[in-house]
Amino acid sequence: MESKGKKILIADDEPDILEIIQYNLSKEGYDVVTAKDGDEAVGKAKMARPDLIILDIMMPKKNGVEVCEILRAQPAFKETLILFLTALSDEGSHVRGLETGADDYVTKPISPKILISRVNALFRRVNKEPEEKVLKIENLSIDPAKFEVTVDGKDVTLAKKEFELLYLLASRPGRVFLRNEILNQVWGNEVIVGDRTIDVHIRKIRQKLGLDCITTVKGVGYKFNL
Repeated sequence: MESKGKKILIADDEPDILEIIQYNLSKEGYDVVTAKDGDEAVGKAKMARPDLIILDIMMPKKNGVEVCEILRAQPAFKETLILFLTALSDEGSHVRGLETGADDYVTKPISPKILISRVNALFRRVNKEPEEKVLKIENLSIDPAKFEVTVDGKDVTLAKKEFELLYLLASRPGRVFLRNEILNQVWGNEVIVGDRTIDVHIRKIRQKLGLDCITTVKGVGYKFNL
């Protein structure tokens, strides 16, 4: 069961939403901690060390994006799952949320059942056993067992989805992966994401690696070449 032993922090400045989400996730078996603003969210995250953090964006003191940036900058939260749950449905907010390192972005209103299914899907993907094969291509090394990437021996910090996407492409150099293949293998069938999500993650990978190793095949997908 995905919920067994998992702790979730929910940060939202609307008491009614906090109560509804806490009730339903607790009923599902999750250990739930709540925060009503950005400062409290950062503090509770450091104390509770949750497996998943659900963030509203429009919160007082610190907004959700700022909270995400603060936590992602700390090694202890490099692999913590982060999900934005917000009323901001425009593309710009969606893209910015993913670029700061969020694993998923969900817009309000959303039914408790659908939110729970998204949460469960995130944990299922994390719980999948990684491939044990370490990939070493030129000056790039990718270790799936440790979730570590190095370029010229120097560590490169990637978010979970960035790592999984890089590993998928690098495992078959020269092979063109269709967008649908990438969505299914990295995000899974349970989560609804668009092509823009892939583009955002590819751009972040390129920036962080500092390598021209992922080629866009226009209208088709992506391939790894180094």
